[in-house]
Amino acid sequence: MLNSLLPSLLPFLVVLTLSLWVIGAIRRINMWRQGQDNPVAFFPAIKAIIPRYLNDLHHVVERDKYISNTHVATAGGFVLSMVLIILVYVFGLAPEILGKLLLASLAMMFVGAYFVAKRRINPPSRLSKGPWMRLPKSLISFSLSFFILTLPASGVISADAFGWVLVVILSAFSFMGLTEMLFGMTWGGPMKHAFAGALHLGFHPRQDRFNGGRSTGLKALDLNRPMVDKDAKLGVEMPADFKWNQLLGFDACVQCGRCESMCPAFAAGQPLNPKKVIQDIVIGMSHAQDATTEANYYGSPYPENQGVEVKDHKGDMHQPIVNGLIEPETLWSCTTCRSCVEECPMFIEHVDAIVDMRRFLTLEKGQTPGQGSQVIDNLIATDNPNGYNPTHRMNWAADQNLPLMKDVKRTQVLLWMGDAAFDMRGQRTLRAVVKLLRSANVEFAVLGNEEKDSGDLARRLGDEATFQRLANANIATLRQYHFDMIVTADPHSFHVIGNEYGELGGQYKVLHHTTFMNELSESGRLHLKDDLRGKVTYHDPCYLGRYNGEFEAPRSLLKSMGADFVEMERSNFRSRCCGGGGAAPITDIPGEKRIPDMRIDDANATGAEIVAVACPQCALMLEGVVTPRPEIKDIAELLVEQLVIQDAAEANKQAPAEVH
Repeated sequence: MLNSLLPSLLPFLVVLTLSLWVIGAIRRINMWRQGQDNPVAFFPAIKAIIPRYLNDLHHVVERDKYISNTHVATAGGFVLSMVLIILVYVFGLAPEILGKLLLASLAMMFVGAYFVAKRRINPPSRLSKGPWMRLPKSLISFSLSFFILTLPASGVISADAFGWVLVVILSAFSFMGLTEMLFGMTWGGPMKHAFAGALHLGFHPRQDRFNGGRSTGLKALDLNRPMVDKDAKLGVEMPADFKWNQLLGFDACVQCGRCESMCPAFAAGQPLNPKKVIQDIVIGMSHAQDATTEANYYGSPYPENQGVEVKDHKGDMHQPIVNGLIEPETLWSCTTCRSCVEECPMFIEHVDAIVDMRRFLTLEKGQTPGQGSQVIDNLIATDNPNGYNPTHRMNWAADQNLPLMKDVKRTQVLLWMGDAAFDMRGQRTLRAVVKLLRSANVEFAVLGNEEKDSGDLARRLGDEATFQRLANANIATLRQYHFDMIVTADPHSFHVIGNEYGELGGQYKVLHHTTFMNELSESGRLHLKDDLRGKVTYHDPCYLGRYNGEFEAPRSLLKSMGADFVEMERSNFRSRCCGGGGAAPITDIPGEKRIPDMRIDDANATGAEIVAVACPQCALMLEGVVTPRPEIKDIAELLVEQLVIQDAAEANKQAPAEVH
């Protein structure tokens, strides 16, 4: 009976499911292509999928060993099994030899499916439920039914061992598994991420992110495009305004909630859940195709204190996202810290999407909340966010006798002051940096009143026009002078000048002050005592660490001073944001807690007496915490305290000539 049924039934089911998979794939690709053009070379992208899957994606997944091992067994077993199923059942190739390999791959998949099922018994709140809860059953059905059906084909048992009833039952279970695994990949279901995710790795909007690369700078808007195309918009209003491969990336979301668990705004009870943002966009872009609504979302909602119920939102590819699928307060809660992006195993760019939507609200609608509009007006009128008289930028240095670039024309180091020049707390750090540079006999100068705001704040608020005006003005000023590098104590200026000015024609070597001071220390030009007293912890600034990968230099400096150094539970690439980035203090969206308060709780848990920082914004945010907390000190301030005072003769020998 098996001989007459199985040879025709299984190939039919496999071919049928594969055909539906192809039809679904075409539909899904057409859906993504409704987005804006963004050319990516086709064959190099396809070629890159496998190495990026095996290396980059797995590097993120393996941070959780349980999930990593489960993923290897389940996904690896499935891919190998599907290849062998096609060879054995569709083409009839070497069934006994390949059949035994198929049994092994199905067994591996079954083991992985068991651990998937075990995890779903009492899943963490960040995991989406609903259809995802049936995934373990589908995985087990697929692997177990095909395993049993393959026993005769591989020669392990007789072909007459099964009756026709058992064959039909097993075939039904195998078809159920095939349907979830293949049909669901392209028509919508828990396995949708497998198809979209693979293509997303190849056609990613940021090709430089892979193979150890880092790509974090925002891309410039063509501000002249609306003059040429009357239908063009500045920013993103509806799903179809995103680039096509951004839509592809959103569709790759596996709803694991790792972004949610890292988001400081979500933890503070603000109306932002990065996973929900991505799923809201997916709901909008796939509404007509998958007949989905927000009511079918089964993950964590936005924090409940905001009074917005899941069922309230709706939209489609060509309807506005904000006030349709997403509340504006959701977008303005984001600190742009990139915790979500860093943690996402599918390499989705949440922050890019949020800033794109902010750009539309700011540039097209003029809807910037809180003090955002005032800050933008200040930047336009005075070139600094607080509206200070721009000629007062050097007031803090009246007693410093700092050399100016307009006088010296050429120098080794251009010290970029940033807006800390207008802030008393930031001025303390700048004074420390100046003292360290002079102690190390570094030739340096400043732009003085020629320096303008770097434009970081305007860009994160979505005002690309003001950003480009400031950036172009700074680039024009910098072109007049010659210097080897720019050094700054502000990670935001460091990031923007180093990673975002280049697209506008400004290519510079930019170093953060901790990186430069560490180089001076290691080369013996900066002499430090190694008896720093008290337990010290370090807070990683988002724009220095996650954005630019500088984790070691600040720690190396602290250890060189003999600090009793202790890490916070969340540190390095998983450091918790201070709450000061992305213009969050300006838009001031309320939540249940304050982000800096949570960060101080992290610091207090270490028992540290000092929190070392490396960003003026972090210093302001953490010093603003009123509960008992450690002392907040910039690393430059600690270095000055530990400077070895040389004798007068040696000091005179090494002192730089003053330039007037």
